[in-house]
Amino acid sequence: MTEELDMIFDEFKSSSEKTLVHLDAELSKVRAGKASPGMLNGVMVEYYGSMTPLQQVANVNTIDARTIVVQPWEKPLLNDIAKGILNANLGLNPQSNGEQLIISVPPLTEERRRDLVKRAKAECEHAKVGIRSQRKDAMDMIKDMKNDGLSEDLAKGAEEQVQQITNVFIKRIDDILEIKEKDIMTV
Repeated sequence: MTEELDMIFDEFKSSSEKTLVHLDAELSKVRAGKASPGMLNGVMVEYYGSMTPLQQVANVNTIDARTIVVQPWEKPLLNDIAKGILNANLGLNPQSNGEQLIISVPPLTEERRRDLVKRAKAECEHAKVGIRSQRKDAMDMIKDMKNDGLSEDLAKGAEEQVQQITNVFIKRIDDILEIKEKDIMTV
């Protein structure tokens, strides 16, 4: 029985770690004022009839803190890449010089910073909901084991351990949010 409980705990921790990895990926899309190639991670480009991630059809680099350069591997893709960046709704306006796209990242206004903090908080709340959902699944498995003969004391201890794991992950999410919020609000 305790092996099964350990398996439940390990599965819960593993799925919670995946939630944090997803949160990290989502927060990397929330820009904090400086230009970075990661800002264009979600951009999809039409490439020979199929939607393809930008990184698979072009090099994306920064030349300074406010400028991103996108160098397509095939020149005819310039317009499709520009269209993909505009469609991604990132608030960026690519300019073409015939060879590459140059994107000037505008400085953030106070209002835009507040909006980005709200977006970061929403992403963190989604992650917390995911952790709580995984906690519910783990608790349900423990209840099923209790119905199958797990002692009351072991079930109670297992539920407490699941709650402790949940608290650790929720705290990590709060810490991530605090760091991101500080990063966004720093001018």
